[in-house]
Amino acid sequence: MLDRRNFLKVGALGGVAATVVAQTPEPPGPLAVDGYGYRLPSFPKGSRLLFQGDSITDMNWGRNEKDRNHYLGHSYVYLIASRLGVDMPEAALDVYNRGKSGNTVEDLKARWQKDAIDMKPDLLSVLIGVNNVSRGGGIDSYEADYRAILTQSRKANADLRLVLLDPFVLRSGRLKDEAQWTKWRADVDKMGAIVARLAKEFDAVHVKMQEVFDLAEAKVSPEHWLWDGVHPLPQGHELIARHWIQEVSARWN
Repeated sequence: MLDRRNFLKVGALGGVAATVVAQTPEPPGPLAVDGYGYRLPSFPKGSRLLFQGDSITDMNWGRNEKDRNHYLGHSYVYLIASRLGVDMPEAALDVYNRGKSGNTVEDLKARWQKDAIDMKPDLLSVLIGVNNVSRGGGIDSYEADYRAILTQSRKANADLRLVLLDPFVLRSGRLKDEAQWTKWRADVDKMGAIVARLAKEFDAVHVKMQEVFDLAEAKVSPEHWLWDGVHPLPQGHELIARHWIQEVSARWN
């Protein structure tokens, strides 16, 4: 297997980069936790990648694209952008974070024209749902609101690539109470089933993050990944980033 250092050395030679990518091994199964090798995704040069969601995506992005030190925040979005920026610089990807802390899918719907449609993305990635539980609003309107924003996006761009991530929780931090944990997990599982339906309906890449975190928890502990049952630590964001890349690469490679 080519290690990352050798990959970068050879990739810098330009003309042989395609050969190196072709030799990169198939990634392990989509639920792998230990290290990974991945195929690079294929994007038209200059593709705009837009990431939408709540605080898990947000992670203090700078709200100012002129401040290039902080414009992506420090979530999985930053990790994806940094890895793809190194591994496929010739693609010149244009990456944006528009996650907003506290948002439900209804909140996304309210700001969708400005923060999604008007940005004209070539790829749209969405991770949303846990605030529909935490803010007490339930999940009654989750599917309808989610379908509405996806429909609006596809209407604006029929060729839009979509990536949908399941919301997730683990039994750590504030979710150790038995009654609270039982309700939250049941609601998140229902939303995961909705995301699966929407991914099929809109031909989107589906990243099954609850399954990924369940497997990760079995290997270490829930606190290692999500400090409060909801928000990832750095290694949790890395887990999201690597599975996002693996699933996107499997679709567009």
